[in-house]
Amino acid sequence: MNSLIKLELARALRNRKFLFFSVLYPSLLFLIIAGNAGGTDKVAGTGLTVATYMMVSMASFGALTAVLMGNSERIAKERESGWVRQLRLTTLPGRGYVLAKTASAAVVSLPSIVIVFVVAAAVKDVRLDAWQWLALTGAIWAGSLVFAALGVAIGYLASGDAVRPITMITYFGLSMLGGLWMPTTTFPTWLQDIAKWLPTHAYAALGRAIEQSRAPHAQDIAILVVSFALFAGGAAWLYRKDTLKA
Repeated sequence: MNSLIKLELARALRNRKFLFFSVLYPSLLFLIIAGNAGGTDKVAGTGLTVATYMMVSMASFGALTAVLMGNSERIAKERESGWVRQLRLTTLPGRGYVLAKTASAAVVSLPSIVIVFVVAAAVKDVRLDAWQWLALTGAIWAGSLVFAALGVAIGYLASGDAVRPITMITYFGLSMLGGLWMPTTTFPTWLQDIAKWLPTHAYAALGRAIEQSRAPHAQDIAILVVSFALFAGGAAWLYRKDTLKA
């Protein structure tokens, strides 16, 4: 399995387009969205400055990009090309393939989180305690596993031709409706009620709780746990179903 993880990492690092959108793009979006905001401008109802609020949003968005986009399209294409079938002929267990995909995506997602933090601190003068920086990095990195599982599920659900539109609809829908691109406080009330039940909203809320030096809401934790169970369970079922077809 270690050899497969190394192979997956090498492939991800050679993909310049993927690296741009997963590592650099979130930082550029942060500068575009928070660039014109003043240092004391705050997001209504949060007590956080625009820069601090959007820093968590874009770090979460970058991690989401790495684990969701990276896993879904690659798995679907490898199924179509016969690579997955070849791996099943080796001693590699099915969980090893999934773990290799998740591990490689997680390694790529970490730089995207850190770069957003560095840009926010250097350009927008965001200042937090040392424990908050460490806790934010850990929470956003660990929370991305929820969407890594979703990426695996989509990769086994969709064919090579259909995987990109399905992934993009899911990706943009969760990002926009979950409040990663703009505060949900700007949404109509009915849309805010929908957004608070989405895993992306709960995901970013973990980081904002750390910035506010408070414990996360139990509802957000529950949404992420249930989402991970559903996505991981769905991925496992689809993997077994795909195995029976082989």
